[in-house]
Amino acid sequence: MRILLLSPPTTSAIKAVVGTTGPPLGLAYLASMVKDGHDVRIVDSLAEDYTYEDVERVIKKYDPDVVGITSTTSMMPDAYVVAKMAKTFNEDVKMVMGGPHVTFVPERTLRECPYIDYIVRGEGELTFRELIDSLERNRDPSSIPGLSVNLRGKVKNNSPRPLIEDIDTIPVPSYDLLPMEKYQVNGVRFGTVMTSRGCPFDCAFCSSSLQFGRRWRGHSDSRVIEELRHLHEKYRIHEIEFLDDTFTLNKPRTMRIARRILEEGLDISWSASSRVDIFTEEVAAAMKKGGCHTIYFGIESGSQKILNFIGKGITPEQSISAVKKAKKQGLNVLGSFVIGFPEETKEDIRKTIKLSKKAGVDFAQFTIATPYPGTRLWDYALSKKLILTFNWRKYTTLDPVMKLKNFTAQQITKMFQRAYLSFYLRPSYLIKDLIFRKGFIFRRAIPNVIKMGKSAIGSG
Repeated sequence: MRILLLSPPTTSAIKAVVGTTGPPLGLAYLASMVKDGHDVRIVDSLAEDYTYEDVERVIKKYDPDVVGITSTTSMMPDAYVVAKMAKTFNEDVKMVMGGPHVTFVPERTLRECPYIDYIVRGEGELTFRELIDSLERNRDPSSIPGLSVNLRGKVKNNSPRPLIEDIDTIPVPSYDLLPMEKYQVNGVRFGTVMTSRGCPFDCAFCSSSLQFGRRWRGHSDSRVIEELRHLHEKYRIHEIEFLDDTFTLNKPRTMRIARRILEEGLDISWSASSRVDIFTEEVAAAMKKGGCHTIYFGIESGSQKILNFIGKGITPEQSISAVKKAKKQGLNVLGSFVIGFPEETKEDIRKTIKLSKKAGVDFAQFTIATPYPGTRLWDYALSKKLILTFNWRKYTTLDPVMKLKNFTAQQITKMFQRAYLSFYLRPSYLIKDLIFRKGFIFRRAIPNVIKMGKSAIGSG
């Protein structure tokens, strides 16, 4: 069978700021499960700067039997366009969609886009492989666990699929089907690696624990090193971003992997994420020695009231302590902060902006609280009738999509801008930016934040 896996054409705020995007690992994992015995192609429209016309040209030339689309919430309208396009060209092509959005709202998805035949829910590798085997043999796939089937008028949601116990059984992603030369920043090629799945925590705005389970499952140390070596030697990649929800959850494993990178002589530098309440100086030292340069902390808020509301399970003091540990070992710190929760006050946001500067992080990422399908925030917003729009294009974390008690949409957008400008336009920060980053933040990031804010206010 000819199988086309694609990420649809869309716009990306991240690409607008940094000039690049990351590889669609989900598609590469699916390809690795079915490429033995099938002709598989991946199209990463964002990396390739493809338009709808480019994708249509690919579809007509390749004439696939199956089209699989991955899509985040904000990309759903683009995914729908591609699904209709493929069905219009060949009504017999089987349209499959996966990802966190469709996992949690399959009925709404098929109502919005009847061109989709199947939805792969949750962890998709085994479900997708069984679906392909079933289609190849002309068997009825309607009982495959983890699959939702469009029965033209109603949706059949099959039983959930159990999580994959040993994730080492999943082949290395099919990097050979991706445009690896496109993923680079300032001329440096980078790769993304996911060394574990599952998150035992339950933050209100995150669906990860529902998508991949609350039980942490990690690749073996050897498998991680094998994948890193593959990227380094075959694709000349020297920069890695570990995409695990919490790379440091198993601290002994984290330190072993860092040590193995050093011992194996892998010429790579890397970044990863941690929670502030489990981060130790010992882990920081091991990571730095193993080539890590930046640690990502989800600090989220400077208000304990808001931290309690989202179920983060941390305190602002723990965030300050974790940043100090990282900085002591020479690591850069990127702190993530979220504003615009339903009951949030101006004072809560002031505390968040103040903490972003007090904590000592090198980079601050601010986003607007967004109720993604499947999250507790989604359930809360639905139950309280707070959803302002179901236009999925607005679900970017840069546009307000919830009705707030203390802010209008325009007011929270202005607070979002103020947070960025307050952090990055400090004289001390601008001097460091000019000296060490050649003014990147001032030239690229800040103008884009202002532009996005004006766009959001204008469309609100």
